[in-house]
Amino acid sequence: MERFLFCKLEIFLPESHLAAVQRALMESDAGHIGAYDCCLSYSRVTGCWRPLPGSDPYLGREGELCSEPELKVEVTCRTAEVDRTVEAVKRVHPYEEPVINVIPLYRTSFSEVE
Repeated sequence: MERFLFCKLEIFLPESHLAAVQRALMESDAGHIGAYDCCLSYSRVTGCWRPLPGSDPYLGREGELCSEPELKVEVTCRTAEVDRTVEAVKRVHPYEEPVINVIPLYRTSFSEVE
């Protein structure tokens, strides 16, 4: 993945943890685009899951199908910093198994910007 200068993170979380995740992303310099930082977007989604035996769910009960409102946060980060950024998000994320998708970006409008 190193040949891609940037990647996009998709992070699913309860709305109550948006500010904590924003701080973690800011401290990791994710969302830095040219002369702007802290750039991200989020939208409301509905998450569905079923906690399996042995799990310790933040929401829901073992064996029961659950669905709850969540936010999907999208932010761009440098591929070279993605591991550090994902770990920073995990430290403040409340879920036992947070969903953090890392998607390589073939091209952006700011690919050559430092």
